[in-house]
Amino acid sequence: MSPRAFVPAALLLALAAPVGAQQQSESYKFLQAVKDAKGNDVLAILDRPGANIVNTRDSGSGEGALHIVAKRGDEPYTRYLLQKGADANMRDGRGNTPLLLAVDGGHAGLIPVLIAGRARVDLGNGGGETPLIRAVQRRDVAMTRLLLTAGADPDQTDNVAGMSARDYVKRDARNPALAKLLEDAPKRAARAVSGPKL
Repeated sequence: MSPRAFVPAALLLALAAPVGAQQQSESYKFLQAVKDAKGNDVLAILDRPGANIVNTRDSGSGEGALHIVAKRGDEPYTRYLLQKGADANMRDGRGNTPLLLAVDGGHAGLIPVLIAGRARVDLGNGGGETPLIRAVQRRDVAMTRLLLTAGADPDQTDNVAGMSARDYVKRDARNPALAKLLEDAPKRAARAVSGPKL
């Protein structure tokens, strides 16, 4: 290739990058700003008149902004996104809710924040694992107590093993305080199912 032919090709490549960056969707820019913790960019995007982007999802993972901040345990961001209308029960591509991700990450401080934002404590992921089941699997007494206090059902089973939080704690006797906590948790009354009267 002659040096003259190389210059226009290099120039085209240099110009193509900014054009590609300009064509990124607003959703992509928003989620990237959340991932990078660029608060000013997030504020600018969400404060635009008519902005309805707070519950946008990543096209690959299905994650929303609340999933991203819950995984990193970012309480101020979580509060802000909830105030802006983020759905505390949004599921990612694997069915995980922000509450489930907060429990996975050991971020106990996010549990009351998400529950105040209307997170459903018994909403399981694709495998039926609930936040309470995950807290028990982590052998985390504090998170288990928070979830039980918020009304989590210790007898709701997952889809993988067909076991409940109470079952998992009986199987793993390494934490007597956790076993006692679940032993003392009241059983829930079965919900009545209504249907047509024949």
